[in-house]
Amino acid sequence: MAMDALRVWRASSQLISFASRATTARAGFKLNLHARCCSSASTVVASATATSDRRRRSAASTNTSDRESVRAIRLKKVEELRQKGHEPYAYKWDRSHTAKEIQEGYGYLENGEVFTGVSVSMAGRVVARRAFGKLAFLTLRDDSGTIQLYCEKECLSDDQFEKLKSFVDIGDILGATGSIKKTEKGELSIYVKNFEILTKSLLPLPDKYHGLTDIDKRYRQRYVDMIANPEVADVFRIRAKIVSEIRKTMESFGFIEVETPVLQGAAGGAEARPFVTYHNSLGRDLYLRIATELHLKRMLVGGLEKVYEIGRIFRNEGISTRHNPEFTSIEMYEAYSDYESMMNLAEEIVTRCAMSIHGKLQVDYQGTEISLARPWRRETMHSLVKEATGVDFHEFGNNVEAAKEAARGIFKAQSEGKDNTSSLVEACTSVGHVLNEVFEAFVEPTLIQPTFVLDYPIEISPLAKPHRRHAGLTERFELFICGREIGNAFSELTDPIDQRSRFEDQIKQHNAKRAALASEPKSSEETTKAKNNDDDDDYEVTLDEDFITSLEYGMPPASGMGLGIDRLVMLLTDSASIRDVIAFPVLKVQQ
Repeated sequence: MAMDALRVWRASSQLISFASRATTARAGFKLNLHARCCSSASTVVASATATSDRRRRSAASTNTSDRESVRAIRLKKVEELRQKGHEPYAYKWDRSHTAKEIQEGYGYLENGEVFTGVSVSMAGRVVARRAFGKLAFLTLRDDSGTIQLYCEKECLSDDQFEKLKSFVDIGDILGATGSIKKTEKGELSIYVKNFEILTKSLLPLPDKYHGLTDIDKRYRQRYVDMIANPEVADVFRIRAKIVSEIRKTMESFGFIEVETPVLQGAAGGAEARPFVTYHNSLGRDLYLRIATELHLKRMLVGGLEKVYEIGRIFRNEGISTRHNPEFTSIEMYEAYSDYESMMNLAEEIVTRCAMSIHGKLQVDYQGTEISLARPWRRETMHSLVKEATGVDFHEFGNNVEAAKEAARGIFKAQSEGKDNTSSLVEACTSVGHVLNEVFEAFVEPTLIQPTFVLDYPIEISPLAKPHRRHAGLTERFELFICGREIGNAFSELTDPIDQRSRFEDQIKQHNAKRAALASEPKSSEETTKAKNNDDDDDYEVTLDEDFITSLEYGMPPASGMGLGIDRLVMLLTDSASIRDVIAFPVLKVQQ
């Protein structure tokens, strides 16, 4: 069947190419021919790179002209169908079966057998077609799979066979009814008695042999990607299943789902550059949320003891294989618990999702086997940095310059003598910040198997409770898998006076960091970036007074955690980029 489908797609491509050439010839495309002649003269002195660029532009121009010629032909078919009294854009179609139900329910038939004891009705997109005299075969794909349509002229009513040959193209959406037949070659089929064009496709699908391989186009036109590469849709089915499993897990532990504002008067709950918008009626700036944390904690103050929210988060920062400006996270908060409880809950959520998708706790990610079997490794940030670099940052106390000097030595040693010290290290205002920069550069990428990194410095954890045994640290952990942060959790800070002081220190540190980065010599590219306000650190941090007020009414002891759903989906679907698991990722403007 696969080879048949391949031959059909090739034949379809040849038919499209022939139609395109015929249309182009009738149009007398003299201007384009003249342009080609002119450009061929210039190739005598052009560089190889310029020639390659022209070829790419020429290919793009040819593809566009082919596409437009096919569209013109299909628009003509739409017009002719309506003239014949057939509406090519239907209102509905009553389906009795899916492709999968037919395949599973009638696979027992013998080769050549026709089962007339049932009449089935299904609908889907035509992804392959071939015709031989009075017989035609179409492959129809719906959400569940594919089925062949066996179309015999004598069995179709009225002039439907001619309609099928003349008006049905690959990409069209059809509804078909008939009995069940297994062909002599063993292909289970609908023995078609009647069909209707439910949606006439105007644009050709990507060539079946080559598929849709342009990565940018795959993300930009995800709908075409899903048609051309059916396995892409499976990723989003798995994503939906993961989100459903997370909700089931939270509900099984007694949590209730709530909703908090996307538009906020102060962007809090994380240190990230927010998107800013303007509300006309209120006459004020508002921010798209960078976290759901502060409003969920307000719910704890109000008396709800176990709350969570699955929601979109927006951060006006860089784009990479791990970062998208809008992403999905779950944040959860539980009264009368500490960060130990959140470690257990993180293990529970991830392992339940893995079992739901794979049925096991060993998953393969980009060629590396990851074991999700519990319990997961638990190490402090200080011990992991010491293990990787030999430097114990406890020894520096509050001596920032000594910590920076040690960090310079680490960066130099790791880069074979070159002084590649991160500019962020030089901008650090505390030992805790220096420690974090070293951790992110040299430890984080090595944390392949599930690892809880514990007890972060207080300077980088403004919302976490001070550690009950170690001064200068907080009861905070981050969960890493495959060198990526999956989750972040605290024993939550409930002291309003301490919270205000932490926020004020955070603002001072942020402003000092902005000033330090602004004073550094900049390349022309960095200068342009600064002028365009594109620096990820060039934003204002404000203090959320209403959140402090809520704490002054009293928040119970609590723990909280945020988990990145996109990164969890990446792990469980073996996806290399976050764009592979977000249906419509943010992209640069197409030139």
